[in-house]
Amino acid sequence: MQDTIYFGTYTRRESKGIYKATLDTETGQLSDLIEYIEEPSPTYLTIDDQKHLYSVGAVKSEGGVAAFDANGHLLNHVVEEGAPLCYVSVDEERDLVYGANYHKGQVLAYRRQEDGSLSLSDKVQHVGFGPHENQSSPHVHFADLTPDKFLVTCDLGTDSVTTYDILDGKLIEINNYQSAPGSGARHIVFQKTNKIAYLICELNSTIEVLIYDGVGEFSLLQTISTLPEDYVGFNGTAAIRLSADDKFLYASNRGHDSIVVYKCLGDSTLEKIQTISTSGKTPRDINLSSDGKIVAAAHQDSDNVTTFSRDEATGLLTEIQHDFKVPEAVCVYVEK
Repeated sequence: MQDTIYFGTYTRRESKGIYKATLDTETGQLSDLIEYIEEPSPTYLTIDDQKHLYSVGAVKSEGGVAAFDANGHLLNHVVEEGAPLCYVSVDEERDLVYGANYHKGQVLAYRRQEDGSLSLSDKVQHVGFGPHENQSSPHVHFADLTPDKFLVTCDLGTDSVTTYDILDGKLIEINNYQSAPGSGARHIVFQKTNKIAYLICELNSTIEVLIYDGVGEFSLLQTISTLPEDYVGFNGTAAIRLSADDKFLYASNRGHDSIVVYKCLGDSTLEKIQTISTSGKTPRDINLSSDGKIVAAAHQDSDNVTTFSRDEATGLLTEIQHDFKVPEAVCVYVEK
């Protein structure tokens, strides 16, 4: 079986934009890398059911989102003065695309037109700050749907997880959860089988296990570190992914440069079962293949992608290769 993998990148050195490659899910080998779309620093991307691709986008000094058709041709940019987004997601039922703007502390909703192009529908400005030196202002890092189809955002700058209802493309705040002060809420994933969410916190290298009662109501169940007890160097967490059967959780460490593997216990709390080197520098994103047999880790600073075989029974990872070159890779998207 073969998966098509897309890589979002920074374009600060040699990268040109979005790259595409083939992953053999039997061998775990990547091949056939091509430069798919030229775009300034498209650091995150997603693809809708009609195969439109949406990415972080920029035009000269203006930043926002970019829309492309199924062949990778530009449909349009929606940009304004300042930094571009850092996260994009699709809401198929409402014909919306959501964006998170880290530097400006904003959540955005875009209307998806019939041809796949976008227009701005709403924008919400977060306010506040936190105790960490990187929390002088809001830094929205994530905006995606909850299982009950509300929009949930993670704000690294204010340690907050905020949930919005959506009415005619407008965002209405309905709930707010505060993670530990100085933790830096970054990304969140939800179990399919239980009312549980896992929140990865960048600044204190933890995962908060949250009970999700629906309609944006979160409560803390457990906090667990992503690092070995004896590690004292710099670290910032990045990606968090959950296996399709809800049995294993994977998170990446930047600084320690590793993937930590957790077993999800019967009560959905986490037990750390493995920490494995990613054989690269700054693993910004990780993702599972469509069949769950392979994990790919993309490195921002060493320009390589490492693949691992995944034991579906134990959740444990074994490295396969680490010499597949993708420049400045920061997003791994597996085409559905």
